[in-house]
Amino acid sequence: MIAIFLLASSTAIFAKGFQPPSEGKTVVYFARVTKWGGPVGFDFFHQDKYIGTFKNKNYMRYECDPGKQLFWASSENKEFITSDLVAGKSYIVIVNVIMGAWKGRVGLEPISVKDVEKFDRAKELIMERDPVVTSTEEINDTNKEMADFIKEKLDQYNEEWKKEKDFNHISPEMALPPEAMK
Repeated sequence: MIAIFLLASSTAIFAKGFQPPSEGKTVVYFARVTKWGGPVGFDFFHQDKYIGTFKNKNYMRYECDPGKQLFWASSENKEFITSDLVAGKSYIVIVNVIMGAWKGRVGLEPISVKDVEKFDRAKELIMERDPVVTSTEEINDTNKEMADFIKEKLDQYNEEWKKEKDFNHISPEMALPPEAMK
């Protein structure tokens, strides 16, 4: 009986459309709404942990604890986004592809429903397809392989980059209202 419940609930989490967070959690959708630069994949991190990767016009649903969180993505550059997330709420971060010297650079842009055009594009994507899911095994293996890289980049962020650049921020007011997710 428990196995059936777990299978049913995990299937819903990986289904298309907006899925509410688990009790006491919050959800961040990382949405790449353009096909431009499609073959270039970006790796995503939550503080000191690799959380997944995807390329092309796609999105990733990530559930985490509420509160102050740091997310970042890696490509030719490293892009960070701070956040102050509220339990029970969902947020969208647009993943931008920016022309780079050797491959695409990544940009992270939090949006709210007030950003009508961007929200509509992200919503259409989320409603029409399942999220990209990186397997737990791949996440665990990649965290081991990238441990030194992750530490090095977080050290650079803390010692240099956050002093030099104002990174984007997900504020509590950017939470999606329930009626917008239908």
